Amino acid sequence: TPSKPALKIQGLTVSYGDKTAIFSVDANFPTASMSAIIGPNGAGKSTLLKAVIGVQPILAGQVHIFDNPIKNNLQKIAYVPQRVSVDWDFPTNVIDVVQMGLYRQVGLLGRMKGEQTSIAMDCLDRVGMADMWQQQIGQLSGGQQQRVFLARALAQDAEIYLLDEPFSALDPLIRREMQDELLKIQEKLQRTMVFITH
Repeated sequence: TPSKPALKIQGLTVSYGDKTAIFSVDANFPTASMSAIIGPNGAGKSTLLKAVIGVQPILAGQVHIFDNPIKNNLQKIAYVPQRVSVDWDFPTNVIDVVQMGLYRQVGLLGRMKGEQTSIAMDCLDRVGMADMWQQQIGQLSGGQQQRVFLARALAQDAEIYLLDEPFSALDPLIRREMQDELLKIQEKLQRTMVFITH
């Protein structure tokens, strides 16, 4: 029998004021698959992902993770936002950003231990950013910032990855390396990945 979809969207409708952004969207994303949502600017791609994780309120519809309501299962999702939606002036360094992906392990007020730092450094190494672990996030190039956020998502070790234009600021060579790295993770760990792209 086929496995339950990792992510199931039914009749999802979202609006901004009186303007409908997406209307009655249905989508199934199979477990351990890699999928892309493709479309022009303004088509509602980012809105769809934000509605899935609860950042954008929905007017109608349902979202299920492995056949369970999403509100009880958000910890199974790692989300990489668009670069334009991040406050890059926030005073934090690279390792701290990646360790944010580990808060579910230690709790919001918990202290990072050597093990968590080691996990974070490993994730930075996988995206080629380990040597910049002490840099302020705002001082990095757009492509470097994007790689740090990919490392944070990897640190979460989630079952579903939602990535909103994750390669938009990367040069072609780095983009290819990141795509290959995510493909290896998806194949090795059988994770579900959903990308937004043009």
